[in-house]
Amino acid sequence: MTHSIRTTREHPSRRTLLGGAALAAFTVAAGTATATGTANAAAANSPATWPTQFPLPDGFLPEGIAIGRKPYAYMGSRANGAIYRTDLRTGEGGILFAGAAGLVAVGLKLDHDGLLYVAGNTGVARTHDSRTGDVVATHQLTEATGHFINDVTLLGDRAWFTDSRAAALYGVPRGRSGAVRTLPLTGDWVQLPDVNNANGVVGTPDDRALIVVKSTPGELYKVNIRTGHATRITLTGATDVVNGDGLYRIGRTLYVVQNRLNVISVFHLNRSSTHATLTGTITDPRFDVPTTAARFANRLYLVNARFTTPQTPETTFTGVAVPI
Repeated sequence: MTHSIRTTREHPSRRTLLGGAALAAFTVAAGTATATGTANAAAANSPATWPTQFPLPDGFLPEGIAIGRKPYAYMGSRANGAIYRTDLRTGEGGILFAGAAGLVAVGLKLDHDGLLYVAGNTGVARTHDSRTGDVVATHQLTEATGHFINDVTLLGDRAWFTDSRAAALYGVPRGRSGAVRTLPLTGDWVQLPDVNNANGVVGTPDDRALIVVKSTPGELYKVNIRTGHATRITLTGATDVVNGDGLYRIGRTLYVVQNRLNVISVFHLNRSSTHATLTGTITDPRFDVPTTAARFANRLYLVNARFTTPQTPETTFTGVAVPI
């Protein structure tokens, strides 16, 4: 199901006119003006009229995106760990956290308490205050070398991080101090050398397990968060999800962003999340290696990482929205 992006506007509603005959003409004029102004304001605040594309700073090197209950998107930089915040209503944004040399920000998730969890790639995860951008905590998940802390999701009392270069997930306590839990992946999981394995991650519809995409060779797994046992999810309608990157789930609908293919594959999960049936795909001419997705209202928002384009300080980057 290839989507084209359209912008629509609501028609102003008419106000019911009350009053005596002597004031009828005045009431109609004033009432119509007030109603039109109210309707225009409502239309401007409707997601249907919001921008479907917005710019990021040149050279930003985005990969992760997170959206909470308010219409703000948070995006992380592979260049220096900076975080950029965009107002989805206007497409305007600014740097929330300036980053620093040696820092990385890839996958992000925003919690209900305003804490932003950031996969830091170099063996660490960070927690930021989403209002100020300040670093609240830094979590050492594993050694810096030989690991790629790639994405994060929130499930139960922990934020779960993937490691694309090791057969393990890491659980960081949400909103409180505590020890990081390392969860080795077992069962059907076979770690492949010299490629990105675990990438995007989401919770199952019953909130009892995790779904992890293995970018190479393109597989989905259900992971028991008590034992780490991984069960490969059977796919119907698709042979694989190669280049699978970000995952997003709404109910039993699972969206898999396949970055270099410039496509989002849409699957329906069975009740046990052991079988996924392809129901369609979403493509858009503005996709330029989209990596991760977040939702607001009836849209998915994605960032274009542009991996196939030279990554220079002058390279331009954008975020885009598609209807769902």
